Amino acid sequence: MKRQKRVKAYVWLMGTCLTLIGLAWFVVRLFSIPVAIGMSCVAAVLPPIAVIVANRPED
Repeated sequence: MKRQKRVKAYVWLMGTCLTLIGLAWFVVRLFSIPVAIGMSCVAAVLPPIAVIVANRPED
């Protein structure tokens, strides 16, 4: 995987993480706390995945 693709994947994963946290804490919690907790749990798993993807060795 080329460096540019890895950086793009990292940015997308971290952007998704921030979006999930923002939506869960400020919007979804007003309607459903269990769904907001689920979204936060998914968001907590994304940063380690993003780091693994970004640091994958070159082929």
